[in-house]
Amino acid sequence: MNRTVTESLFSASGFKELWIAGGIANAMLWLEVLAAGLFTFQATGSGLAVAIVSAARSFPLLLTGAFIGVLSEAVNRKRIVVGGLFLTSASSASVGALGLCGVLRPWYVGVAALISGLVYATEMPARRRMIAECAGDEARPRAVAVDSMTNYATRCAGPILGGVAYQSLGLPRAFLMSALCSLGAAAVVSRVPYFQNKNRQLPIRRALTDLRDAVAFARASKTLAALLGITVITNLFGYSYGALVTPIGLQVFKVSSAMVGVLASAEPAGSLVAGLVIAARTPRERPMFWLATGAAGLFLALVVASLVGRSEHPFVPVLAVFFAGGFASALYALGRPVPVVIGLCSPKSGPSITARKSLVTLLADRVEL
Repeated sequence: MNRTVTESLFSASGFKELWIAGGIANAMLWLEVLAAGLFTFQATGSGLAVAIVSAARSFPLLLTGAFIGVLSEAVNRKRIVVGGLFLTSASSASVGALGLCGVLRPWYVGVAALISGLVYATEMPARRRMIAECAGDEARPRAVAVDSMTNYATRCAGPILGGVAYQSLGLPRAFLMSALCSLGAAAVVSRVPYFQNKNRQLPIRRALTDLRDAVAFARASKTLAALLGITVITNLFGYSYGALVTPIGLQVFKVSSAMVGVLASAEPAGSLVAGLVIAARTPRERPMFWLATGAAGLFLALVVASLVGRSEHPFVPVLAVFFAGGFASALYALGRPVPVVIGLCSPKSGPSITARKSLVTLLADRVEL
């Protein structure tokens, strides 16, 4: 992509606002994930409790991600994004207020995580879809690339901010800061002039039919079935390590809250660096190979981290291994979209366009957990 395309991208109506709002919202999401984990572990001393609170953010995406993809075809996407940011702000402000009053309990943090997860489930079908539409056909690939790199950056910065904010301000003020940022992001998106081409009514029965057709289509496609299998395995047994970072950092490594944030940001930081390195020379052949290689590399990094974690001074070696694992994550993310596009774009057979979009949401969103 040349400089002219980049300049036209940021001058496109609505792109800059959506890009800024997405960066703010996602950074605050990962800030809250880290801060909530720190609070839950210090309140309960239980790694299981931390895992439950972390998983609460994933459940809405797991259960409703594809349905929201279908729903976004019927409801104005701008309203979905703005409404979600307002809901997130209210939830974060509630956590902050309860914390200041001294009555906050881990179960309420879990409820707030569920709400945050529900809003995050709208990220792919709503805000990212709007970004692609605002960019236009020529700049759309660059728009997707810029937003993806920004997501890596927020996943890197968010945990660090969360650890520092929790250590210096405490959970209540950290969540109040997040609430204010989400409110500001909502105000930014509300200024975007956006008109949805199709805003048809979509009955629940039709939505369920579309989802059923999409699942049947995926089962009939070897490419999509393999993609779905790798995605499920990697999310369940690979990226789930993130729920253990807080108890490991505090109880095993004996580091501060801020350094727990640094540990949580190591793998996303590696993904960001790797993404920047390979952006100019994207491997366009054998996407499933890169997908499987990235997943295998992530699991290898976790095994190596568990081994070096037994050393006398494990923090820095584990940090380095997680950073290296981020390169594998970048390959995994690099190979994933191509099989989806190949499998869904055939006009001769398969489900409706709406159903195919719901399947894209199902496959793409889950890997962000």
